[in-house]
Amino acid sequence: MIAANTPGNEPKPATNLWPAPTSHAPVAAKISVPGSKSATNRALILAALADGPSQIIDALDARDTRLMIGALVALGADIEVGPSRSSGNFDLRITPGPLRGPAVIDAGLAGTVMRFVPPLAALATGEIRFDGDLGARNRPMTTTLNGLRALGVTVAGDQLPFTITAAGGVAGGLVTIDASASSQFVSALLLSGARYETGLTIKHVGASIPSSPHIAMTIQMLAEHGVAVDTSTADVWRVDHQVIRAVDRPIEPDLSNAAPFLAAALVTKGTVTITGWPISTSQPGAALIGLLERMGAQVVLDDTGLTVSMTGDISGIDADLGAVGELTPTIAALAALAHSQSHLTGIAHLRGHETDRLKALAHEITHLGGDAVETADGLHIRPAFMHGGRWATYADHRMATAGAVIGLHVRNVEIEDIATTDKTLPDFPRRWAQLLGDKTSAGDA
Repeated sequence: MIAANTPGNEPKPATNLWPAPTSHAPVAAKISVPGSKSATNRALILAALADGPSQIIDALDARDTRLMIGALVALGADIEVGPSRSSGNFDLRITPGPLRGPAVIDAGLAGTVMRFVPPLAALATGEIRFDGDLGARNRPMTTTLNGLRALGVTVAGDQLPFTITAAGGVAGGLVTIDASASSQFVSALLLSGARYETGLTIKHVGASIPSSPHIAMTIQMLAEHGVAVDTSTADVWRVDHQVIRAVDRPIEPDLSNAAPFLAAALVTKGTVTITGWPISTSQPGAALIGLLERMGAQVVLDDTGLTVSMTGDISGIDADLGAVGELTPTIAALAALAHSQSHLTGIAHLRGHETDRLKALAHEITHLGGDAVETADGLHIRPAFMHGGRWATYADHRMATAGAVIGLHVRNVEIEDIATTDKTLPDFPRRWAQLLGDKTSAGDA
């Protein structure tokens, strides 16, 4: 069966097309990006399990985080939502409550909701049903659900929709999983493991775990809540039964969502500064610095933020993106505009994201005249003259922004359903216009 949101069977809206602006001059801009989705949704889980009320400052106000808030409120947390600001952030006050069902959880397309919430829901009482968007039903879930079954939790179903019948607690103990499809499987169990009666030991067996910096982020955030994770044995994480302390937490800007804006500097031979870029961070998006330098950019990180400048042609790159797969769509878009070939590897797991991102990227780049071929674990992209046309997004926010990057150089690119960027990057068209100022045209022949 062809998945509902994979190339070859994607929806083709007749009128919902966004003409991607094409730049006719170097950009010069300072941009702020909203808070990190990964940090916001981890912070929400930990706050709902903590020993008292807490605040999350500058949380991302986007679809994925709203879905997480809805899930936790349905399970008994009280969450006061502050007004949304033009930055795309808002402040939250979370008061934990007794976890309880029955409840219905809408995961949308959010991997953090469909994977992080079930281990928490297992601590509740009653029946909790999970479902989401049609495309979410294709995303891998068996690792999380079988892990919970191994811990004695009653689970019906192997993918969305599924139901957990919770008995008010989880005994805990050892669970062996294969997390080679997603680091989220480890983070999901770690975030709730301290509340299990005997704690939790997670043992990974299988191929290497992709996007492993996200596990490091989880462990760091747990430590800030007073929860120690033993990582002394490779591919084993142990967390004892312990209190999750309430803390007030600011959220860093989302560095991965900065990727398309920084890419604009390379495409237009301009300069872009992302304000508020942290000097030190556990976010995988920090890898942009090295990747963009290798593609020919000049990069400076100082107190004003991260500044990327470009004067020459974009260089192709051979890069293992296994640890930073979320950057692949932007790097692939740049590679399609480069003057030498690129090999992007280590990213077979992207076939299980919002869409099969490898197939989608290869299809859309080739559709516009580019030369992109899927490999066993990545993409091979060679220079080619590209032309305008329709760019499908497959309900995938990063596909949409990748199309916008290509549209800076290629005239008459029309992007389907640009609103899908609201998943993690609210009001993207306005932000893109702010970045480009009056240096653009759209729909020119």
